[in-house]
Amino acid sequence: MNEQDNRLAARLRKATQEAGVLLLALVALMLLLALFSFNAADPGWNRVSTAAPTNLMGLSGAWLADVLFSLMGFAAWLLPAALLHLSIQLLRRPWQQEDWDPFIPSLRFLGLVLLLIGVSGIAARHFHALETSLPYGAGGILGESLSSLAGPLLGHLGSTLIFLTACFAGFSLITGWSWLTIMDEIGHLLVRLAERARNAWQDADQLRREEKQRYQDEMAYAAELPGSEKSQPEEPQEGWLPRLRERLPKLESTPVRTDIERAEPRLGDFSDDLPEPEEGPAPRLLTLKDLQPERNQQPQSLEGDRPGLNLLDAPKPQKVGFTAQELESLALLLQQKLKEFGVQAEVVDVHPGPVITRFELELAAGVKSSKVANLALDLARALRVPSVRVVEVIAGKSTIGIELPNSQRALIRLLEVLNHDDFLQDRHPLPLALGQDISGRPVVVNLAKMPHLLVAGTTGSGKSVGVNAMLLSLLLQRSPEELRLIMIDPKMLELSVYEGIPHLLAPVVTDMKEAANALRWCVAEMERRYQLMAAMGVRNIAGFNEKLAEAEAQGARVADPLKEPVPGAQPAYLEKLPYVVVVIDEFADMMMLVGKKVEELIARLAQKARAAGIHLILATQRPSVDVITGLIKANIPTRVAFQVSSKIDSRTILDQGGAEQLLGNGDMLYLPTGAPQPERIHGAFVADDEVHRIVENWKLRGEPDYEESILSGDVEAQALAGLEAEGMEGNDDENDPLYDEAVAFVIESRRASTSSVQRRFKIGYNRAARLVDAMERAGLVSPLQSNGQRELLIPER
Repeated sequence: MNEQDNRLAARLRKATQEAGVLLLALVALMLLLALFSFNAADPGWNRVSTAAPTNLMGLSGAWLADVLFSLMGFAAWLLPAALLHLSIQLLRRPWQQEDWDPFIPSLRFLGLVLLLIGVSGIAARHFHALETSLPYGAGGILGESLSSLAGPLLGHLGSTLIFLTACFAGFSLITGWSWLTIMDEIGHLLVRLAERARNAWQDADQLRREEKQRYQDEMAYAAELPGSEKSQPEEPQEGWLPRLRERLPKLESTPVRTDIERAEPRLGDFSDDLPEPEEGPAPRLLTLKDLQPERNQQPQSLEGDRPGLNLLDAPKPQKVGFTAQELESLALLLQQKLKEFGVQAEVVDVHPGPVITRFELELAAGVKSSKVANLALDLARALRVPSVRVVEVIAGKSTIGIELPNSQRALIRLLEVLNHDDFLQDRHPLPLALGQDISGRPVVVNLAKMPHLLVAGTTGSGKSVGVNAMLLSLLLQRSPEELRLIMIDPKMLELSVYEGIPHLLAPVVTDMKEAANALRWCVAEMERRYQLMAAMGVRNIAGFNEKLAEAEAQGARVADPLKEPVPGAQPAYLEKLPYVVVVIDEFADMMMLVGKKVEELIARLAQKARAAGIHLILATQRPSVDVITGLIKANIPTRVAFQVSSKIDSRTILDQGGAEQLLGNGDMLYLPTGAPQPERIHGAFVADDEVHRIVENWKLRGEPDYEESILSGDVEAQALAGLEAEGMEGNDDENDPLYDEAVAFVIESRRASTSSVQRRFKIGYNRAARLVDAMERAGLVSPLQSNGQRELLIPER
């Protein structure tokens, strides 16, 4: 019984404690709301009003807040804080017997009084100039009285010290914390932090000294090689080193460029003191001073017929590359490492760039360039760089090139590439901005001359960013009247951002059956344009549009020769034909889902669509032979290879190695039509915000005018003549009018052979074979077995 009484008493104490916690928390919350919603215009101790109070706690809250702020000023906020502290203490620690001792509550109450006195006195002494809505100022009646009493006796500093002492003493009595202990812990923490910082600084300084010493030892070893005349820099010599010193006289002290105002990018983009190229007129230039304020003030300006370059991000100042002395030492080290591997070579020239530096070497007699190429991995290890690319043939020179990555690579913005005369002076019908070459010169190519482009690169190599840069360069230069786009995006991610721009001929295609229909429409449009050009007596789309422009200049219009005139109706007139660019983001997915049919369509477009103004941009992250087939490679000679995973993939896309040694992040090899060797280009970076700004600007200018027949597959049969022998009237083999009847025949006869279907329905062999293949894809029949037969997978009824 006694034990039960103890348990009951413990439960009662716990319940009482929890009730006390809830009560204190409720009182603190109500007091906090009353103080927070205080309004001097409410009825209260200092004001009589018949208006309804705005205080959240009603009339009682308005009176209580008025009284507390009048008495204590800002110190009134300490009351709900003290109540919350007390409730937390009750919640964290069970109530003990000694807590009933009146001495402890008395000390805490005394601490609260001292804290209120100290805070109100300091508020009255130091915050009296604040314009507050409190009735008696920041310190209230208590603070103003104590301040006016202590001021004449102790002065400003003395009264402040007295009030601070009261605050500290009151805080310690309420919380039980010792200020000496707090200061001691803070001191220990600061000492530990200082010790860690000192150790980190010593470690970093030691590491820097070791790296500097190791670098100096290697350079000294390379400079002191037997027979090396480069070890005497004070004697002027013939060769690339004096030329380099002349080109880079003040490389270390030259400030980094902060704009892109230049006619041609300078050598390596490492210095502003490099000479400008003399040949060629200076282009129209846009400086950052011109671009940045306009973009900040009117980011969506609709002036002009196209978006302006001010929608692109301006480049930031960068300091990259090597100094002249570092390049000289690195060249000597490269020669020394090659000599260790048994290759006698001499550096005859160097070309610093924004991302890599190319050293041109003259090989000794009898040394094959393939021997150096096979040492690429060993050189990368010896020089402590991620990768080394060996260029075995440099056009017009007897030297080979060794490309080393810079320790700090530059970030090339799209604006730096587009701010070039090739783009600004509108030299190309379809300009594609690729990036900068190894010397920092912008590279803008013409899609109309390629006339199709094949892009490949592994995940993370910068392929999608490169495609975005190409699309933005087209959108910034061509209006919907001049250029129309068809975008096929199997991944439903990369090209969906362009949905809704007026250039689109159809919504962004994500269904592969609709993608096949879109390619069929392109073939039909190609044939229609060829018929129009033949009727007009011109050879390409440029001549066709030029003839129409001449007719319009004379006030005449040309009737459409492909449409029969209707008596009494207005004849159909010809209009200028826009260029059509088909962009396929992930070509491998489409090949896997649609297969041979797409390959034939693409091959036909690649063979004939150039003169009709229809061009392809095919991108894939899987450059294997089953995706980039021989038929496609034969008809698309212009290719771009970003970083790939193996030499086999590089040979698939470029017919030679090298792409596996790229650095990623936009580093690419560009193989133009007819070129024996690819050109290394560092791709321009395009942020998502830049894409969105240009897309939104075009959306504000107009809505897309979709061609309904593109996705529906409703094209003229004669335009597709010769593409397939039979069966082109349907969008797919399963849509063939005989498909259902053929399935019923196979199930009924239990014979799944092409010849039986051909004899039963009296159709050609190709059409019958496509019907059986469609049944195989649908899971009705098995693939061909070793005996040449197919097994029916549907159980017998």
